[in-house]
This record gives sequence, C-alpha cells and structure tokens, in this order.
Amino acid sequence: MQRRTFVGALGGLGLAAAAAATDKRTAFYSFQHFNLKSGSQLPRLHEFMSQSALPALNRVYSGPKIFLEATIASQLPHLTAIYGFSSLEELWAVHTKMTQDEDHRKGLAALESGPDAAFESMDTTVVEAADFSPEIKPEPAEVSRIFELRVYHSPTWRQLIALHERFRGPEIKIFHRSGIHPILYGSTFIGPNNPNLTYLIPFADLAARAKAWAAFGGAPDWQKVRKESVEKSGEIVSNIQVTFYKSTPYSPVR
Repeated sequence: MQRRTFVGALGGLGLAAAAAATDKRTAFYSFQHFNLKSGSQLPRLHEFMSQSALPALNRVYSGPKIFLEATIASQLPHLTAIYGFSSLEELWAVHTKMTQDEDHRKGLAALESGPDAAFESMDTTVVEAADFSPEIKPEPAEVSRIFELRVYHSPTWRQLIALHERFRGPEIKIFHRSGIHPILYGSTFIGPNNPNLTYLIPFADLAARAKAWAAFGGAPDWQKVRKESVEKSGEIVSNIQVTFYKSTPYSPVR
C-alpha cells in the first residue's frame, strides 16, 4: 500500500505527505525491540550493535539511529534500536544492503554462535512520522541521557486524528515551555496496538523529568486544552504505555 493511499484512508490524519525524491525528511521510523534474558545476551547484543550493525548502517545510509537500553519496562533486559528513513523504499533498500554487507554478516554469525540464543524475541514496528515531528540530529554527549517512550492508544481512528490535532496545536507549545522536548512523534504504520500516537522524550535525568511533567500538569492552559478536547472528542487516549531507557555509549543520539 502506498503511503499516500494509507493517509487518505484515515481521512486526513495529518501525517507527512509522501517524501519527494529530493526531500530527505524522515517519514518513517523502524523500532526494533529485543527481548532478552539475564546473562550474556545483553552484552553480546551491545557488542554486535556497536561493532557490526552500526558501522554497516553508517556505510549504507546517513539517517537517524538511536540505541537504547531499557531501565524500566515490562520485560528486562531489553534493547531498542530506532532507525529513521525518508521512505519505505529507503527502509527496504537499507535492509537489502545490510543483508549483503560481508562484515555485518560475519558479526551476525558471531552473535548467533554463542552458547545461548542471541535474543529471546525481536519485535519490529514501523512508525509513520507525524507532520509536526522534528528532525533528529546526532547529539554526542559525554553523559548519556534518559529517554521516555510514550505510546498513547486511542479508542478510534477518529479520536487519533483529534489527538494529532491537539498535539500539533497547543499541546507541543505547552510541552516546550515546561521543558519537555520530544525528538520524534508518529503513529504505528505496521505493528500492534493501533491506533496510537508514539513519541520519544530525552531528559537529563529523572529529576529533570519530574520537574518538567509537574510544570506541564500544573499549567492552566493545559487544563483548558484538555477540557476542550474531552468536550469535543471524548477521552481520546484510552491507555498510556511508558518505557524508560538510557542511551547506550555507542548511540549516535545520546
């Protein structure tokens, strides 16, 4: 299904239009979630990602790449890799090139040659970037930040549209004023738990997070925006899933 057709089928969800050949804005994010067991799986996966996967990815494309280790999640240990692409065609082209990269294949073979399985399971979700999603740029830092991944589930597609409209309008402004600066927003294109709005927020530490969310929750204009949203569209968020991460030392975005 072409992206334009998908967006149209949702009745104008407000996501970005199909990327033109010369437009390198990120249109899709691939989230790879690795579920692990305690022991050697996590350090082996870190070694593979840092020494094989990331160098191979850097050889074939220059899009955003983020590697995060979960600290508070439904299952631990857990590693999430996030890759940004300008189109589904680029996503597939990178996948194809990675399977053909000799060094990457050797690294994968080494990962899978250990005494235990490389991981317990891997789940992949493709998220379509919202039209208000910022571009991610590498941010090398000496100290890794914490990241909060939030997934808002809407009861209906109609209410997801309303959720996008609320974020695109006043909510992001209140976020920024409160010290909340998400680096991506999107909705699941391929994967579970649709319909949803997914976004990722970096914070310096848990204290900075607590201060920012307290400022947001106490903002009078946020109370007004939420009241108007409920009156117009009902409860447009039925469930919120939150996962906390720390960036890995090799992640281009830390």
